[in-house]
Amino acid sequence: MQPRVIQLAQVTELGTCYSLDELRELRAFGQEHGLLTYIDGARIANAAAYLDCSLADIAAYADVLSFGGTKNGALGVEAVLVMTDGLADGAQYHRKQQMQLASKMRFLGAQVAALLADGLWLTSAGHANAMASRLASALACLPGVRLAYPVQSNGVFTEVGEETALLLEKDFNIHIWSENGEGSCVLRWMTAFDTSAADVDRLAEAVEASIVSRET
Repeated sequence: MQPRVIQLAQVTELGTCYSLDELRELRAFGQEHGLLTYIDGARIANAAAYLDCSLADIAAYADVLSFGGTKNGALGVEAVLVMTDGLADGAQYHRKQQMQLASKMRFLGAQVAALLADGLWLTSAGHANAMASRLASALACLPGVRLAYPVQSNGVFTEVGEETALLLEKDFNIHIWSENGEGSCVLRWMTAFDTSAADVDRLAEAVEASIVSRET
């Protein structure tokens, strides 16, 4: 089977963002080699907020992309956007073949319209990003905790010892993202459109208390 598509996640699974220059280079590589570019935009709003750009700036480097609403305050809503002429032919039939009907989409479409109105999508994503930065700053100050990756969206990844990881996983709604086999783990923490500064501060204080109690 020959490769046909370059698939990117914007934001990536590690909470980082491709810059517009990186997207431009990847798209150019794809075009040079006859490959289409698909951008998984489950958190594309968070990427736009971090990069301080428009959705159109990101979409310019995709043949097809998704605009995610589920992770930005909507209920099970993702919109697929086809940017390249000709690729949308028959899309309405693909949707039905995959059983993506959801009562003819009108209630889902209403949510997308609400997100786009008055820039709510960007306001919500920007707030989630800000809360992640606040959480990262608080957690990075704790003993035995370091940031595993740059915080460029609403995801915070922290590296801690295995014992600390198991303790925190037990006490908080997080999971171990990865283990390096050398006694440390990476934990993933996520913020959302409705995360408050008070939520972040209470969490950071509770995490600190858990770590301190283990060490004592």
